[in-house]
Amino acid sequence: MNHSNGVKILQITSYPPPRAGWGVRVEFLKKRLEADGHVCTVLNLGRSRTIPSPEYETVLGGVDYVKKVWRFSRAGFVVHMHMNGESPKGFVLSLLAEFINLVWGRRCFLTFHAGIDQPYFPRPKYPLLLPVYWMIFTIPRRIICNNEAVKAKIIEYGIDADKIIPIPAFSAQYVEREPVALPLQVAEFYGRHAHTVLTYIRFRDGFYIDTMIEGFAIAAARIPTLGLALCGRSGDIEESLLNDLQSRIDRHGLGERVCMIDDLTHGEFLEALTQSVLYLRTPTTDGVASSVLESLTLGVPVVGSQNGTRPAGVITYQARDQVDLAAKILHVVENHASVVNSLPTPEVRDTLADEVALLTQ
Repeated sequence: MNHSNGVKILQITSYPPPRAGWGVRVEFLKKRLEADGHVCTVLNLGRSRTIPSPEYETVLGGVDYVKKVWRFSRAGFVVHMHMNGESPKGFVLSLLAEFINLVWGRRCFLTFHAGIDQPYFPRPKYPLLLPVYWMIFTIPRRIICNNEAVKAKIIEYGIDADKIIPIPAFSAQYVEREPVALPLQVAEFYGRHAHTVLTYIRFRDGFYIDTMIEGFAIAAARIPTLGLALCGRSGDIEESLLNDLQSRIDRHGLGERVCMIDDLTHGEFLEALTQSVLYLRTPTTDGVASSVLESLTLGVPVVGSQNGTRPAGVITYQARDQVDLAAKILHVVENHASVVNSLPTPEVRDTLADEVALLTQ
């Protein structure tokens, strides 16, 4: 393909595998940029960052990161940095990339992911980080965020509203699907449990895994056909959280009712969604979450922790309240037809086109 009129974009982000929100978005974005005649290279900061792949550049450590950002910036690439308010390490990586790109005469783009309630965001949570955020938000040419609520919180750091562009991390391409076969273990589990709850978690604080399993145990005691398909047991996991989950499963005798899944392809995830009685979303830091919009678009009820930005149709519960969670699961299962019939259909538009236009203008 002739790239003479295209731009060169360096995406700095996590990238599949495993298939989590940012990575899925960038995978779609990379394909769209390349289809439109641009060059898009990914510098992978995710859990697969040390595993060589033709899909991305590896990152083997801090020095390797700096060398590669420098090399691509010198070669004419504009950085598109991805970060959120969860990790001080992310702030350092973002500033390094922004400064290096600036040294080579380029103002980068920044996507600030997730919602309005994160460990180090918004401003009132960590006032001491004000100068750090101000710098991170000031250097880029444009900032992309999920919605107007997040934009309002970024403005509080003294950032010009005109440079912040809300683009939902969900696009029509996310729900384009051909039926695929589920992995055998997963298909057999769905075959044994008429009412399977699907959830995607990571084994780290903020996913309230203890509340999730205790709430499920209460509901499972009422509904013998209830199962829990738990996706996300791969990569960097906090062993203590995995061990705690396993001990709770054993204590409640739920071994046959819980299916642990390392990872699913996007097609497999959508297939599992359509076969699930509901989709459960436990974190509060995630904002809207593309998987929530995928579920609603496919007509699958969503039970999600209340975080202030859940879209219409999500049945919310208090994130640390296992009794509330169980009640909401029971409500959906026992009133499934009426819940499905009342689901609003989210607006499904081509937000990838909006993002590509912004990055290549």
